[in-house]
Amino acid sequence: MSPKNHRSTSRNELEAGSERSKPILHQKAREIQPYGKTTKMPIALDEEVCSESIGNLNQLLADTMTIRDMYKKHHWQVAGHTFYQLHLLFDKHHGEQDELVDQIAERIQLLGGISLAMAADVAETTMISRPPRGREEAPVQISRLLEAHELILKEARTMAKQAQESGDDGTNDLLVSDVIRTNELQTWFLAEHVVDVPLVRSAGAGNQR
Repeated sequence: MSPKNHRSTSRNELEAGSERSKPILHQKAREIQPYGKTTKMPIALDEEVCSESIGNLNQLLADTMTIRDMYKKHHWQVAGHTFYQLHLLFDKHHGEQDELVDQIAERIQLLGGISLAMAADVAETTMISRPPRGREEAPVQISRLLEAHELILKEARTMAKQAQESGDDGTNDLLVSDVIRTNELQTWFLAEHVVDVPLVRSAGAGNQR
């Protein structure tokens, strides 16, 4: 092969290589699995059982994503003399709720379902009331979070019972061991911040001799 032909072949190979490495953009196609449709998974559970758990878990997922985002909102906007403590506590609880979001979503996918993901879909599904965009006082922030926790705990207990009765042990374990216990503990930490006790002197200290 002449040097000229060799250079021409190398150039063609380079151009072909460049073409193969070019990103394929603007691709569109039908969904491989529509939302609300269940794929039968080989996990020894009836499809009806999986579908019921998927529906329950997607509701719980929407509410968990909402309380997670409320924690971040309040983390940014908290004010007052307990700013530092609540700023850290809200962020810690946000991280724990974020872990629950991932666990719930993965359980939905494992059961053969499609998990909610986008904010617009979550907003349409959640049962937690939307807080105002502006800043609120810390006691109001805490009250909103406590109400959201109670809602989640009520639905998680109902869902856990349904999962147990239908033989979905994995979903039952997730709900009891992770969702319920995490939300109960966070509720305790929050509730203690709105107990009306003095910071320095006991209410009955002035009467003691």
